Amino acid sequence: MDLIITTASQLWEGFRFTIGIFFFTMIFSIPLGLLAAKGRMSKNIIVSSLVRAYISIMRGTPLMLQLLLVFFGPYYIFGIKTGDIEIGPFKFRFIAAVIGFSINYAAYFAEIFRGGIQSMPKGQYEAAQVLGFTKAQTYFRIILPQVIKRVLPAATNETITLVKDTSLAQVLAITELFTKASEQASKQVSVMPFLAAGLFYYLMNALIEYISNHAEKKMSYYS
Repeated sequence: MDLIITTASQLWEGFRFTIGIFFFTMIFSIPLGLLAAKGRMSKNIIVSSLVRAYISIMRGTPLMLQLLLVFFGPYYIFGIKTGDIEIGPFKFRFIAAVIGFSINYAAYFAEIFRGGIQSMPKGQYEAAQVLGFTKAQTYFRIILPQVIKRVLPAATNETITLVKDTSLAQVLAITELFTKASEQASKQVSVMPFLAAGLFYYLMNALIEYISNHAEKKMSYYS
C-alpha cells in the first residue's frame, strides 16, 4: 500500500507539469492558429507565403527537434544565457516547452481552421453585408461560431494528440508524467508505473472526449 501511495503521488507530481504544458499550449496555440489561418488566406502574397512556409516547416519537422531549437537556440544563436530566466514560478525549461508546443500545434490548428472557414458558403458573407454587418462582426458573430461547430471533431483529435505529445517535454529535462513513470519503473523494476501513467493519460483524454461530445450535442441546433 505504501508503494502504491508513493507511486501515485510521484506520478501526480509529474502529471501537474503535463496539465500545465497542455493548458498553456491550448491557450496560446488556438488564437495563434486562427491568426495563421487568416494569414494563410490573405490576398497579400508575401503574408500568405510566409505563413505557408511557417506551417510547412512546423508540420514537416519533428516536434522534438523544435523543442530543442527553442530551448538551445537563444544561447547558440544569440549567446543569451537562459538558465536564470524565469516568469513567475516557471523556469525557462517549462517556458521553452510551452513555446515549442504552441507554435507547433498552432500550425495544425491553422489548417483545421482554414478548412472550416473556406467551407463556409459565400452567401453567408453576402447576407451579412446586406444586413449591415461589418467585416469584423461578420467574422466573429456569424462565421466563427459556425466554423467552431464544423472543426470541433478535428480540433478534438489534435487536442487528444497534444495530451500524449506532452511526454516529449522530457527532452528538456522536465519531470512530466512520463518521466516520473520511467523513474518509478526503474526504481521498482516493474511495469506498473507505466500502466498507471497510461491510466492518467487515458482518463484525461476521456474527459476531453466527453467535453467535446457534449459541446457537439449543444451545437447540433437542427438535429
